Amino acid sequence: MGKLPSSFILRSVVNGGSHLSNFHSSSSNTIATHIEALSKKPMPVRGKGKIDYRFGNVDDALIVFNKMIGKYPKPSIVEFNKLLGAVVRMKHYAIVVSMYRQIELLGVSHDGYSMNILINGFCQLGRIDFGLSVFGKMLKLGVEPSVVTFSTLINGLCIQSKITEAISIFDGMTEREYQLDLIVYNTILKGLCKIGNTDRAARFLRLMEGTGFEPDIVAYNTILDCLCKKGLLKEALNLFSEMKVKGIRPDIITYNCLIHGMCNSGRQEEATRLLNEMVDNNISLDIVTYTILVDALCTEGMICKAVEIVNTMRKQGIEPNVVTYSTLVDAHCKEGMVSKAEDIVDTMIKRGIEPDVITYSALVNGHCLQNEMDKARGVFNLMIEKGCAPDIVTYNTMINGYCKGKRLDEAMELFHEISRKGPILDTVTYSTLLQSMFQLGRVLTACELFRKVLASGQIPDIVTCLILLNALCKTGHIEEALKLFEAMRNSGLELDIVPYTILIDGLCKVGHIKVAKELFHQLSNNGLKPDVYTYCLMINGLCKDGLPDEAYKLFGSMGDNVCSLDSCCYNVMIRGFLRNSYTSKATQLLTEMVGQQAEATRLLNEMVDINISLDVVTYTILIDALCEEGMISKAVETVDMVIKEDIELDVVTYNTLVDAHCKKGMVSKAEDIMLKIYIYIYIRIQNLMPCI
Repeated sequence: MGKLPSSFILRSVVNGGSHLSNFHSSSSNTIATHIEALSKKPMPVRGKGKIDYRFGNVDDALIVFNKMIGKYPKPSIVEFNKLLGAVVRMKHYAIVVSMYRQIELLGVSHDGYSMNILINGFCQLGRIDFGLSVFGKMLKLGVEPSVVTFSTLINGLCIQSKITEAISIFDGMTEREYQLDLIVYNTILKGLCKIGNTDRAARFLRLMEGTGFEPDIVAYNTILDCLCKKGLLKEALNLFSEMKVKGIRPDIITYNCLIHGMCNSGRQEEATRLLNEMVDNNISLDIVTYTILVDALCTEGMICKAVEIVNTMRKQGIEPNVVTYSTLVDAHCKEGMVSKAEDIVDTMIKRGIEPDVITYSALVNGHCLQNEMDKARGVFNLMIEKGCAPDIVTYNTMINGYCKGKRLDEAMELFHEISRKGPILDTVTYSTLLQSMFQLGRVLTACELFRKVLASGQIPDIVTCLILLNALCKTGHIEEALKLFEAMRNSGLELDIVPYTILIDGLCKVGHIKVAKELFHQLSNNGLKPDVYTYCLMINGLCKDGLPDEAYKLFGSMGDNVCSLDSCCYNVMIRGFLRNSYTSKATQLLTEMVGQQAEATRLLNEMVDINISLDVVTYTILIDALCEEGMISKAVETVDMVIKEDIELDVVTYNTLVDAHCKKGMVSKAEDIMLKIYIYIYIRIQNLMPCI
């Protein structure tokens, strides 16, 4: 077996090697500071030697440990390793670290096995940096790292999603002919799937086969789970078929992964087929399977069926867990059945299952959806009293509820509470508050909040920036909007057409057409193409600024930019012509639009293809313009055409027509029009009668 030279490890893994020299010189207090808030995650420790100790709880282990360190002569490291291994099995990794340090202070020399235990402890605590420090000491003392050492480091790196470094160690082990086992391969597979790299995971599976390792059920389940979570169900089913062909019997985990994937994708029939296959293969549904089904039924709005499933579980001796109950609570709350959701919470408490943060957050959300903010606050306070700390989702739900109820001051109180004691604020928090501030007209407060976000070192996401940009434009704070837009461009955010369109709209509304035009022309320079909405805004802005010819030129260029004309474009252009007294051009464009003349041009063909129609506002503007120009007969024709199109004109349109006839001395014609109006209204009322 070849050694991995220390230079290889230091080059490929230990990039921040400062920990190597200072870890073992640091005090136990320093270590305790670092591990205070660390999580506990299980991983079996592998190594030589039989573990003799078995404890019911960690306190018993500590009693034995205190007796051992009081003995003279001191027990050997082999005896201590047995105890360390027992504590590791109980997943008290922080205590293992503390024990290791005390053993070291006694002067008992550590061996490779005890160092492997410590490396594993740090890896499970999420401190791969300290694990690498221990590895550095092994190299310094001349202790040869084993396969267990490297596989433990690989696992620690994968836990931290440092897959590239993990694969570097794996490749080094392969090159130097270390005897790899299935656990190492499965660890790499799990790491690749954790970061969603299914392609590389599949290739790694083939690599296993090529090196003589037959992937086991764990390997297949790992990739199946990843494929299903990414919605790659065809690939998942192919892999499922492959494992069956190879004689690997699917287990409950396999079926749960596939059923969950099918339910999430709305493929209920396929999920049912897999359930039946499970039963045929004598695989009983477990709590996970039932919870998947409950979630799927709730998602489909079939809450009664979901409740039936829960009742079936209990009859079969499977007690629903907090996840199952929380799913039901959330579904009832979203449907407005908050009182029933509270009954479910009472039931789970009676059965000895404590609600968690997800359960309470669902209840909070239910009350917020009903605008029952005082009740929501009551649940919020209750969860704190019960020792269940609200997470950012809970806070955001409360803040959103207060904002929707226009209770911004109370929302800000919660915001300041989060800022003081956590959890970490996210973009949802800021976006919700900013939007509410603008809706309530508190523009300066919103700008001040945004500046605080930037000052705190947080980088707002594109959604938050767009909310602020849109609000600034709508409230006429165009100078602030321009500054924000420049900041967005300089921040490295990838800007698409949306922020440009928002700003162009804002500029046009305040009459800054020149700047809007410059921004519009910058689109192509930045590799962006204006969409229909951007064109409409720019055309409308030009028309309002008295530039209908330039607007029409832009209107005609839309086809050149592969941007299809729609009703909005035609309506905007026609209105622009009419506002600028280009009545004949408006009439021509209208004629093209509705196809009333044989000589309809290219525009007519486009309109027929996409069934474009004018709206009532455009028709009213057109009729008014025709009357102003004295083209009363044309105005009457237009009204008749509108009625044939089944567009309901309002009283303003008819008043315009009657007034025009009266001014021309055509009173009898005006009376005829009035009669037509009465008949038209009568017919409309009669048509509506069956609906009343």
